[in-house]
Amino acid sequence: MPNDKVIRVDPVTRLEGHGALTIKLGSDGKVKDVQFNVGSTRFFEKFLEGRPMEEAPRITPRICGICPIPHHLASVKAVEAAWDVTPPPAAVKLRRLLIEAKQLSSHAIHFYALAAPDFVFGPFADPSVRNVAAVLKHLPDVAVQAIKLMEFGQELCRTVGAKAIHPTTAIPGGMLSPLKEDERDEWLKKVPEMLENINKTVELAKNVVNMYIDVVTKVAVTPTYYIGLVNDGKLDIYDGKVRVMDPDGKTVAEFEPKDYTNYYGEHIPGHSYATHIYYKPAGYPDGIWRANTLARCNVADEMATPLANEALKEMREVVGRPSHHTFAYHWARIIEMVQAAEWIKTLLEDPEIVSTDVKLSDVEPKAGNGVGIVEAPRGTLLHNYECDEKGIITKANLIVATNNNIAGIEKSLMDAARFVFEQKGHEKLKLPDPLVKT
Repeated sequence: MPNDKVIRVDPVTRLEGHGALTIKLGSDGKVKDVQFNVGSTRFFEKFLEGRPMEEAPRITPRICGICPIPHHLASVKAVEAAWDVTPPPAAVKLRRLLIEAKQLSSHAIHFYALAAPDFVFGPFADPSVRNVAAVLKHLPDVAVQAIKLMEFGQELCRTVGAKAIHPTTAIPGGMLSPLKEDERDEWLKKVPEMLENINKTVELAKNVVNMYIDVVTKVAVTPTYYIGLVNDGKLDIYDGKVRVMDPDGKTVAEFEPKDYTNYYGEHIPGHSYATHIYYKPAGYPDGIWRANTLARCNVADEMATPLANEALKEMREVVGRPSHHTFAYHWARIIEMVQAAEWIKTLLEDPEIVSTDVKLSDVEPKAGNGVGIVEAPRGTLLHNYECDEKGIITKANLIVATNNNIAGIEKSLMDAARFVFEQKGHEKLKLPDPLVKT
């Protein structure tokens, strides 16, 4: 219509990737459509076809510079599932140490660099101020603890994965090399400072949530299904069953990764190259689900570590279970940081972490079909490979965190747009004075 208005944000800058936002308003001021546009694709599934399976864990980390380690581990797990390979226990512990280090680093980056500027300086501050550079300038102590957490996680990834960004050490049947005792000892010395910075981050996050509780509980409160890994009901980012929760909080499915095609539906929208993944039995769009931190905290009965579990209970007292509050994803992210820190400490203190029995010597290719699932920081990540008798990949299917989240992103953006443009709700919010006035 001639009087319709289109608001276009291209690119969306607070995004670890590439995307754009389109909001279409009618002449009556009603929100007609909200789209999250992904205008490119990278064809990694086709890159993998014709390659030996053992090369996949070295190729797929290049999919994402933020989440190379989850791709590395989902890939090697898919290969092992196809070849019926079980790695030694010490290798699994090293992989857990690797993915928890990445979880810690990535969540620290996200909270401090992508989320904190809006809360520290206020959502209506000039965009030139609402960025990580301003945090460095006005809150140097906070910036230092953020950098130290990110550095701790990334450097631990380098120690275990051989590279901080694109790891190479997970191989079908285990890990290329063990963790040396002197390396373990050096990291144990750094744990107390890491835990101190985690505690400071938790206090900052609590302060922010309490200050902006009106925003958390009123803006983009979007009921959806939720998906995440659980291990005996506890939140697990390396292994377990996939659990799906409906908007009312009922667990509607819990299944082994190999059975995912019974539950994953795929919708291809006309406005994006990124497919929308949803809960197949409910159909689309009714079955739209979300992954990521809050989704995992919703589907899990409890956290796997004591301090994180106490933090989860505290969050649930405020936002309930399931929580549909999009801004509570930040809160859940901090809870997962606590669990990552506790896991890292526990694993480094485990004598088996320096065992030299970290790889099998008799791994042989064979025809098969394997699925590997881990939790990337932004959500559930799935690799599915099919190979011939020589171990050559004949088909690959990758479902990344973004695919699980995009339909939910659009739904929550629609709720937020209606709140702003139709209800003028942003004018009624109780906003605190910024932590820092510029």
